[in-house]
Amino acid sequence: MLQPIWGLLTIFILCPLLGGLPVIGWLTKRLTRQDLEKMGTGNVSVSAAFYHGGVGMGLLAVLSEALKGIMAVLLARYFFPQQPALELVALFALVMGRYWVGKGAGTTNVGWGMIVHSWQASLFILLLGVVSFTIFRDRQSGRFAFLFLLPLVLGLLYPQDGSRILAAIALALLLAWIYYKIPDDLDLPQQKAAQESQTMFRFFRGDHAILTLQDPLDPRKVGKKAATLAQLKRWGYTVPEGWVIPAGDDPQPLILSLDPSPTNPLIVRSSALGEDTEIASAAGQYLSIGNITNSQELEEAILQCQSSYNRPHAVQYRRDSRSETLRDRLTEEGSLAVIVQKQISGVFSGVAFSRDPVRRYDPAVVIEALPGDAEAVVSGRRTPERYRLHLPETPSSSPETLLEAAIEGTGNIPPALLREVAARVRELEDRFFGIPQDMEWSYDGQQLWILQSRPITNLQPIWTRKIAAEVIPGAIRPLTWSINRPLTCGVWGDIFQVVLGERAQDIDFSETATLHYSRAYFNASLLGQIFRRMGLPAESLEFLTRGAKFSRPPLTATLRNLPGLWALWGREQQLEKDFEVDLKKRFLPTLNQLQYPDHALSDEELLARVDLILSTLKRATYYSILAPLSVALRRALFRVKVRQLDNSQAPEIASARALAQLALKTRNLLPMSQLHFDSCPSLFAYLAEMPDGENVLAQFQQWLERYGYLSEVITDIACPRWREEPRPMRELFTQCLLNDQRRAQVEQIQPIKNPGMRARLVQQRVNLQNQVAQIYAKLLAHLRWTIVALEQRWLNQSQLREGGDIFFLELEEIRTLIEEENAPLHEQLGTLIEQRRSHWQQDQALSAVPYIVYGKPQKLDPLPLISPLTPQQILQGIAASPGQIEGSVKILRSLPQNLSLAEKTILVVPYTDAGWSPLLAQVSGLISEVGGILSHGAIVAREYGIPAVMDIPHATEQLQDGQWVRLDGETGQVEILGNPED
Repeated sequence: MLQPIWGLLTIFILCPLLGGLPVIGWLTKRLTRQDLEKMGTGNVSVSAAFYHGGVGMGLLAVLSEALKGIMAVLLARYFFPQQPALELVALFALVMGRYWVGKGAGTTNVGWGMIVHSWQASLFILLLGVVSFTIFRDRQSGRFAFLFLLPLVLGLLYPQDGSRILAAIALALLLAWIYYKIPDDLDLPQQKAAQESQTMFRFFRGDHAILTLQDPLDPRKVGKKAATLAQLKRWGYTVPEGWVIPAGDDPQPLILSLDPSPTNPLIVRSSALGEDTEIASAAGQYLSIGNITNSQELEEAILQCQSSYNRPHAVQYRRDSRSETLRDRLTEEGSLAVIVQKQISGVFSGVAFSRDPVRRYDPAVVIEALPGDAEAVVSGRRTPERYRLHLPETPSSSPETLLEAAIEGTGNIPPALLREVAARVRELEDRFFGIPQDMEWSYDGQQLWILQSRPITNLQPIWTRKIAAEVIPGAIRPLTWSINRPLTCGVWGDIFQVVLGERAQDIDFSETATLHYSRAYFNASLLGQIFRRMGLPAESLEFLTRGAKFSRPPLTATLRNLPGLWALWGREQQLEKDFEVDLKKRFLPTLNQLQYPDHALSDEELLARVDLILSTLKRATYYSILAPLSVALRRALFRVKVRQLDNSQAPEIASARALAQLALKTRNLLPMSQLHFDSCPSLFAYLAEMPDGENVLAQFQQWLERYGYLSEVITDIACPRWREEPRPMRELFTQCLLNDQRRAQVEQIQPIKNPGMRARLVQQRVNLQNQVAQIYAKLLAHLRWTIVALEQRWLNQSQLREGGDIFFLELEEIRTLIEEENAPLHEQLGTLIEQRRSHWQQDQALSAVPYIVYGKPQKLDPLPLISPLTPQQILQGIAASPGQIEGSVKILRSLPQNLSLAEKTILVVPYTDAGWSPLLAQVSGLISEVGGILSHGAIVAREYGIPAVMDIPHATEQLQDGQWVRLDGETGQVEILGNPED
């Protein structure tokens, strides 16, 4: 009776332990003094034993792993003689242990175990596998042919045994997954293998399989240049026919297969590991040899090209590389592949840059070209003709678009060809995730050929403030940034590591964001790389936060990251429960402890208070990032429209609604004849004198105590909260009291009745997001008030000169000033603050700060010029709140303290935050430079029932005060109907 139990224990416990025994590692270390875990790929495998230890060591490794596979099958057969499927389950368990503990794939285990399981099936699989590999000489195909044949042959031999077939399929899928996960020892340089193993390695590497540019190529094996050309060819671009010799491969098979001649010349080019990447072009470091007309020249050219890898200037280039990781990869021996291509006889040739590499903010395409072959341009021996073409930001190769492109520069190159080249290079930029491209091209008189495409290295990385301007808008002071950056980057890093695991080790998440012109920018290049590594499209963040277009993710990368993505989905599912736990154990206790700071507290006590807030704020930041992403993700998955969601509990909405209700009560107290006041101060002065006015003022103060943590920019602790500067709230109260339309606009906010099941699933996350926003904003408010209390102490002690000085220090500098009495910073404090204040003021005064920054901008870089729009012109943004309205433009670059707006005013702003809601209650339409359908401004606009369009870059520069426009919140279009003087 106990035999089945012992059998299952043997299969699921003993077999994984047996597979995990690192017998190969022990034998190799004992006999050769080599530690396989620290050599080559780090695999402790049969192929690693052959590679590092020689044939004798390899045969011992085969024997040890073969015995494991045989033993696993025999053990399963002993306990379950009538259930052969469990023999394959035992092999499955053995392979799992082999991978997780023993650092090997388990191919040998399965091969020999299968012989014992079914020698007939093994014979068929072996014969078919050997024949296919011998013919095609491609190890990848050979491996996956074996995995395909394993369940197929067993299914043909045992068609009635469904459990055996399912077990075989599971075993084949496990091996395929392991092959995908671990590096291949056969990719190591052949010449470094043990002498007696080199012939075997040469055979199993599949050296006789000739790689072509028609094949999908791995840049880690053949270099980025060859892989990019292969990708372009598969996309359908005209790339000259070509072949690739990976580093360490024998070139003879390719040489024998080609027949160069004077009428069919070839060119040999390098494709080194790290060449033509985002951070290093290696341009001109290696040889390219053209006009090859016979086989002997081809052999010599290949040898010269390979040898150029060790030229002194190439070696020095790799040593001087900006990236340590890249430098380590580039200095590996044998990491230069060779491309052999048919040479194009060009009538005109040149290079094209999709963005100007010198004038960073000029959107023109730059083309340098000459009559003849491309070598004349790239060699630098002749001065090329230079052209500039201004294409629309959404280029098309249609004749209409090409004819519209203006050309600067004159020369011999036909205008039609220049326009085609410009359209093609901008098209490639879009193909390569928006990374500016340097394209080498040639025109043979009939068609345009692409010879190379690589990133423009000095325009890397690409920084964007389209999303950052919503997270933390405006010109940012040093203290705010020193707090926000580590919080935001750290939490994003934690989220990414959930999915990527060990593959996140080489990512510096502190580089996720930076400041340019005192504005926050996200690293679009790094985020794109991270998202692609996660198996998601590069534009995932903009899709989730702003409703941008979402492309299909690469399937292989998504499958690779399924465990991590599943873990992230698990966190999303637990988000509400986790928040409830943190709310009770962290957030509420901390907020209850944080009353308005007593100015009698010492510097050390205030600093301790700052640390308490920051420790709590880090967890709140986690929810402030995941909750909105969860809303966007669920809304996209369940296809719920924003109008189906209730945002009435959002702090900015709830505060305005509560104030409108207070205004209604106050209106009922006042005689109708006395509802005429010149200004907000006169109203409050009247309330202070009337009998019931004291109660109204007390209720207003209670309202302010409840919502006083809000501000113009919640994430910027340098901005005063409503509690400190209540004038905008008094103005809104006055508007609601005196203006029926304004009050009705706010009062109309009502919860949505009877939402559907899908809408309720999204609404759960909306409610959570609103709770999180309240906690997050309150913590930031208390952080500001603590900093202000510290600043007041230092002002009283004459350590600071004026209010606001402390925000020009970084947090660690404040800590140093408190903890180190003799720190040099005490003496330099005034000068340092003055320099930073001056720099911030200069940046704050800048107009037309770019939303996209390429590379590292210099102070001398001229900012783009933004021309005002004229009537009949149309701007396209994101439709955020439905409705159509015509009105007069009012541009506001910051929130004013006291402003009354006329009816039919369309407000144009750089961004919106919760603090803008009082002003939005006074307007008829909203246009914002940044934001999407789930941003603060969009939510408030929908609740107030006013049309809104978001994401129109430089709208505050392109539009003018008084301009008459038509705003369509359904299509996202803004049409200019007339200028102010019209």
